[in-house]
Amino acid sequence: MDTDPDAPVLIFDGDCPYCSVAAVALRRLEGVVAVPWEADPVGPFLDAQFGSRPFAMVLVDPGENRVYAGRSAAQELADRAGTPGIVGGLVRDNYDRIASVVGTLSGRGRDPADIHETYRLRDEARDLVADLRPAASERPDALS
Repeated sequence: MDTDPDAPVLIFDGDCPYCSVAAVALRRLEGVVAVPWEADPVGPFLDAQFGSRPFAMVLVDPGENRVYAGRSAAQELADRAGTPGIVGGLVRDNYDRIASVVGTLSGRGRDPADIHETYRLRDEARDLVADLRPAASERPDALS
């Protein structure tokens, strides 16, 4: 697991086997640490960043002092993976549809929150990023 305090952290739907497999692949991107949304330290981090616990894909980049959520997180991940710009745009533009299909296929009983912007990493949330790292998903159930 990456211990660089500025390494990005991806918060993803750990109950979704498709998301878990994608999170494994994304760990290869610039040392991204993948943490399931259901992990205990995620709730306090989301409270500090958003004032609530939105169910969404979230990419936290302490080095850039930014938090990407929903469509913004999907596009940022696609861009970092080096996919052509059109792929990132397609992922961003179809995020809700993709999330709905994946949710249906995985049996998830909740819809993603409607947050899709890039935000400044709040100081209160920055203090909790280190708590997220130990909760990183080592091997998703989908691969067990």
